[in-house]
Amino acid sequence: MAECQGCLCFQCVTTSEIGIIERCGRYERLAPPGLRCVCWPLETVAGRISRRIQQLDVACETKTSDNVFLNVIISVQYKVKEEYVYEAFYVLNDPSEQIKSYVYDVVRSTLPLLTLDKAFESKEMVAQSVKRELSGVMSEYGFVIHNALVTDISPDGRVKAAMNEINASKRLKEAAFEKAEGEKILLVKSAEAQAESKYLSGVGVARQRKAIVDGLRDSISQFSGNVKGSTPKDVIDLLLLTQYFYATGYVGTQRGTAQSSPKKEVPLVVLFATGCCRRRRGEISTDLFI
Repeated sequence: MAECQGCLCFQCVTTSEIGIIERCGRYERLAPPGLRCVCWPLETVAGRISRRIQQLDVACETKTSDNVFLNVIISVQYKVKEEYVYEAFYVLNDPSEQIKSYVYDVVRSTLPLLTLDKAFESKEMVAQSVKRELSGVMSEYGFVIHNALVTDISPDGRVKAAMNEINASKRLKEAAFEKAEGEKILLVKSAEAQAESKYLSGVGVARQRKAIVDGLRDSISQFSGNVKGSTPKDVIDLLLLTQYFYATGYVGTQRGTAQSSPKKEVPLVVLFATGCCRRRRGEISTDLFI
């Protein structure tokens, strides 16, 4: 160390920094963290280089291939190598501005080749391009680029509103389709239920008619066996006469006939007896009962 021609001063360099000491305006040595002795006024601490990882946010405006202007924010995280402190301090005049220039160059040469949708999908590709370009250029000046992140891609507000409208229309279309499919399923199931109900109703009516016929047949057989000299024809005439009186009494108690009141349901046995009587009198054809 050269002989000191002045008073001794003490300078404290923090752990996160490295001091640059100059003697008469010329680089003399580095000052590691700690308490350092400086021969003032010949020696001065010309500056300090941070050992921390620093972040620089770069806002850049560009446009896409479909002529949509975007505001892009790139966050660059970098650090100075301790063995390149001299280059980082003396070679570059303003490292931050030079990093911004390279970021502008990469962003404005990459995004104009992409559409708006592709720009949002290619954030990682843009970030890797920025990191690769900065690492190749800034490494010779002692800067290590740890990461480059595309933290925001923001188009104009009207473009955002239009994109939201497109997405909302698409969702409404899908919702309408799903609603129509649901209504279709309900209609199909309702039709199937009605068909099954009518089938079961027909089965019930057929069984009811069969039970009536079976009952009449059994009654005729029992009456013919218990009353001597009676024929099946006599029994049928008696049954039909009885049912005819029942049908006449039923119709007389109603406020209207079946023709005038179609909503009133006439018992099947009444209709059957009335039809049999009319057949006996020859008013209707026998083919209807086959």
